[in-house]
Amino acid sequence: MVSTFHGLETAKRALTASQSALYTTGHNISNANTQGYTRQRVDFRTTNPYNAPYGQIGTGVEPGQVIRIRENYLDVQYRTEYNKFGYYSSISQALAKMEDIIHEPSDTGLQAVMDKFWNSLQDLANNPQNSATRQVVASNGKMFAETLNYYSNSLVRIQSDLGQEIDVKVGEINAIISQIDELNKQIATVEPHGKLPNDLYDRRDLLVDELSKLINIEVNTVIPKQYGQPSRTAVGLYEIRIVHANGSDYGEGIKLLEVNATNGHSNINQLSVEKGDKRANTLVTAIKVAGKEIKDLGFGGELGGLIKSYGYQLPGEVGSGYYPDMLENLNKLTFAFAMEFNHIHTQGYGLGESNNAPIFFDFGSNAINNSYEYDPTIHYAQMIKVNEEIISDPSKIAAAFEEGGYSGDNDNAFLLADIFTKDFGDYFKDKTEETQLGSVPKGLTGNFKTFYAGLVGDLGVNAQSANRNRDNVQVLVDSVDYNRQSISGVSLDEEMTNLVTFQHAYNASARMITVIDEMLDRIINSTGIVGR
Repeated sequence: MVSTFHGLETAKRALTASQSALYTTGHNISNANTQGYTRQRVDFRTTNPYNAPYGQIGTGVEPGQVIRIRENYLDVQYRTEYNKFGYYSSISQALAKMEDIIHEPSDTGLQAVMDKFWNSLQDLANNPQNSATRQVVASNGKMFAETLNYYSNSLVRIQSDLGQEIDVKVGEINAIISQIDELNKQIATVEPHGKLPNDLYDRRDLLVDELSKLINIEVNTVIPKQYGQPSRTAVGLYEIRIVHANGSDYGEGIKLLEVNATNGHSNINQLSVEKGDKRANTLVTAIKVAGKEIKDLGFGGELGGLIKSYGYQLPGEVGSGYYPDMLENLNKLTFAFAMEFNHIHTQGYGLGESNNAPIFFDFGSNAINNSYEYDPTIHYAQMIKVNEEIISDPSKIAAAFEEGGYSGDNDNAFLLADIFTKDFGDYFKDKTEETQLGSVPKGLTGNFKTFYAGLVGDLGVNAQSANRNRDNVQVLVDSVDYNRQSISGVSLDEEMTNLVTFQHAYNASARMITVIDEMLDRIINSTGIVGR
C-alpha cells in the first residue's frame, strides 16, 4: 500500500520545481536588456514512479538542468555575415576619408585648379607680353603644385592613421582571445561537475561575435578526455582558428587559441602584423600567429578591410591597396606632367631672353629634376613646387619658342597649354620628335585630364561599391540577428506568461500540501475516538 506521506513528498517536489522555474524566469526578465544574454529554462523531468500492487504511481517532478535556448547554426551564420559587415565597413570608412581629401567635383579640387592653370596658359598665349598674365600663370602653377602636395600629404597621413588602427585592431583581437581563454578556464571549473555555466557561455559567445567582426574565425568545441563527468548538454571549451573569408582553412591550421584534447589545457597564440619597407608607409606583408605566417590576407573582417585600404604586398607582387594605389598614381601623374612641362618649358624662352628658360616645376633635387626615369620610391606629388626663379620673376616663363623671347612669340605657351590634353605616349620627345628622352611610367594612359578623371571615377565606384555591399550585408546581419533573437532573446510577454503559469503551479502545489495535511490530521486526530 502507498504511504500516506507519498503525496506530501510529491507536492514538495512540485513546489521545488515551480520555485526553480520562477527563479529562472526572474533571471530572464532581469536580463531582458543584457547584451548577448540567452534566455534560459528549467528542464523538468518526471521522477521514477512507485510500483504499487495495482500499477505504477507517479512520484512527481524534479528540476533538471537550467539550459540555454540557442541555435548554433544561426550563430555561425551571424558571425559569417558580421565578418563581411566589418570588412566592408572599414573599407567604406577609409574610402570616405579619401573622397573627403580628393573632394571632386568641387571648386577647390585638382580638376578646378588644373582648369585655372590651363586657362591662365591660354591667356598667356594670347598676351605673352602681359606681366599680370604671367603672374597669374605663376600663381596658378603654384596652386596646382600645392594642391598635389595637399593630396599627397593628406593621403599619407590618413594611411598612417590606418596603419595605427591596424595595430589597435590586432591588440583588440589578442585581448579578446585572452578573455575567451579566461572564460574557458572558468567554464572548465564548472562543467566537469555536471553543471552548465550558462552566463559564462553567453559572455564567451558575445566575445566570439565581437571577434568575428574583426577577423574571420572558426570555432571548434573541445570536451577533453580528462574532464570529470560533464553533462550531455555541456558546450565544452572553445578552440579558435583563423580561416579564409570563404571559410576554408589555412593549410596547417592557424589557431589563435589551442585546447589540449586530453587535459583541456589551453595555449594563446598572439597575432601580429608583419610589414615591409615600401613608400611613405610600410605595407603589410603577412600576419603571424605562433611563428606561422599568413601571406594570403583574405581573412576579411575589419582587419582585412583595413589592410586592403592601408596597403599590402603579396610575395612576388607589387604592393597594392586603395591608399598606396592612389598615391602611386598621383606620383606617376605628377612626375610625367612636371617632367614634360619642364621639358617644353626649357626649350622655350622667357620675355626678351636669349637663354633657354629654367625649369618651371622643381622637385628640390637636380638629380630628380634631370631624370626622365620614374622612381617609385620618390614622392613626386609631395615634393613638387614651382621654381623660385619663376615665382620671383614671371618674365622667365617661356611663352616664346624662338630665341630672343619676342613679345609676340607665343608658340611655346600653346605647347605648354597642350600638355594637359597631350597623350602620354607623346611625352618626353625632343624637338625632332625622334629621340625619346625617357619612359612614361607604366599604367598611364590617355592624357592628364582623362587619367585624373579616371582616378576620381574609380574612387567613386569603389566607394559606392563598398557602401552598397556594407548596406546589403547589414540587411543580412539584421535578418540573421532577428532570427537568432526570436529563439534566444527574452520576450517579456512570454516571460510574464511563464511567471503566471509557474506561480499557479506553485500555489497548486502548496494547496496540495494543505490537503494532505488535512488528510493526515483526520487520520491522526480523528480516527479511533468513537465511544470515548
